[in-house]
Amino acid sequence: MKTGHLKILHCDNHILVVDKPACVPIVPDSSDDVSLLDMAKAWVKEEFSKPGAVFLGVVHRLDRPVSGVVVFARTSKAASRLSEAWRCHDIEKVYWGLSESPAPQERKGEIEQWLWKDTKRNVVRRFTREGRQDGAKLAQTSWRVLSAKPGNTLLELIPHTGRSHQLRVACASMGCVLKGDLKYGARQPLPDKSIALHARRLSFAHPTLKEKMRFESPCPF
Repeated sequence: MKTGHLKILHCDNHILVVDKPACVPIVPDSSDDVSLLDMAKAWVKEEFSKPGAVFLGVVHRLDRPVSGVVVFARTSKAASRLSEAWRCHDIEKVYWGLSESPAPQERKGEIEQWLWKDTKRNVVRRFTREGRQDGAKLAQTSWRVLSAKPGNTLLELIPHTGRSHQLRVACASMGCVLKGDLKYGARQPLPDKSIALHARRLSFAHPTLKEKMRFESPCPF
């Protein structure tokens, strides 16, 4: 498998951090497209001349149309500790999103919603606290406007919870549907079928060294 187009941000004995292109699935799916996990395993095998199977643990995911920083665990110890960090929200995630809608009147704010996922349709619906659907989960997001030009509003989004489609729904609910996000109200797709949402920065404690690690990916839009 060719891995030359896989951008490596960091690699050590316990973690591998890569820059995910938009429209690449994190793990194999029904499309049979090569996944980021497949590409990363192939890179490790080639880079370190591994004779057997390569272990990489998936500790978090990005939606297929989303780009940005992704970390894999190279050991079971790292996988366990990183997964626990994600469960306890001991990580910092910063996303950038681009909308063609005008910027909100406020320059920053907080969004709190109750989200319920329709797994059959793979779509998430939002509810107020009083009228939330059974099984809905609380989603909390901080946001601020980075720049605003006609047809291009750039937002910084910080999720404090890890709900499915959380940032996409948050943007839509504040009147800033992300470019290309047809599922939540965009008027037209982007040429590559991506959505304008990018995992810009990821910070967490190294699973063994305990040092604070911070990784950034250049924004593609």
